[in-house]
Amino acid sequence: MLAEVEDPVPGPAQVVVAVGASTICGSDLRAIYREHLGTGPEAYCDVIAGHEPSGEIVAVGPGCRRFAVGDRVVLYHIAGCGLCPDCRRGYFISCTSPLRAAYGWQRHGGHANYLLAEESTCVPLPDALSFADGACVACGFGTAYEGLRRMKVSGRDAVLVTGLGPVGLAAAMLAHALGATPVIGVDVEPERLRLAEALGAVDVAVVAGPDAVPAVRDATGGHGCEAAIDCSGAPQGRATALAGTRRWGRCALVGEGGRLDIEVSHDLIHRQITVHGSWVTSVGHMEELVERLVAWDLHPERTVTDRYPLQEAAAAYAKADEGRSGKVAILP
Repeated sequence: MLAEVEDPVPGPAQVVVAVGASTICGSDLRAIYREHLGTGPEAYCDVIAGHEPSGEIVAVGPGCRRFAVGDRVVLYHIAGCGLCPDCRRGYFISCTSPLRAAYGWQRHGGHANYLLAEESTCVPLPDALSFADGACVACGFGTAYEGLRRMKVSGRDAVLVTGLGPVGLAAAMLAHALGATPVIGVDVEPERLRLAEALGAVDVAVVAGPDAVPAVRDATGGHGCEAAIDCSGAPQGRATALAGTRRWGRCALVGEGGRLDIEVSHDLIHRQITVHGSWVTSVGHMEELVERLVAWDLHPERTVTDRYPLQEAAAAYAKADEGRSGKVAILP
């Protein structure tokens, strides 16, 4: 639904951002587009959607100390209380205060011409990166980077990515940038496997199913991967990620929703597997990622396959919900 709203005015320590790009996330689809949840921590409060925005600051409120009019920024998509232990570590995503509010969920988001934001959630966007690059970082690439960072992925590792949607594509591209080889991708959708290959994101593309784990082992000398990251959020994807992890390896779960049923002794304890639950990232790690993207000359915008004007937001959501494309972007 499109609606006219008043232009925002910044209060203390707030900025107004002219949105340059705002992408659609699987969480938007799951909790707003399909389920429209109204209760719990993911409650959608009938605000402007879009929690993956980037743009240029056009106004600043009193007390802003770092950013000024004309600065290009990515928005970390959660505004926390700023005082709890999680916020002090930069993980606003994990803030449990009633003051916590996510852009596009509990406060107005980026599917608009202008966005009112807390200065504390702004991350500098270098000129070398586009607004679409920044929007992809705001959640998807940040989430993927955090999962890989938790596992300390490096050139010593073969990496398995299960689920090659936008977050999985990000994980594969970042794993390559961190030096991992080979990077193996698994997905149920042939279109997403082809996209991952076309982008050079994966060295080996594997169709999900009973033959997936044997294929992963074949590509790694029979061992499996030192690091695996599940971006699918599906029980089968998670099971494949764990089964494709080498003994003494690490596995990160970043895909939301669903269940995981395992034989703990056989699947984890006896194989000495370390499992990381990783939720989004911290504002500090997001800033670190932006700097590294410039150094690596890596552009997240490459994962954007479909672009829509703001007036066609409904079509953009429908396209994203098909689950066969890369990233879908709304460009005001």
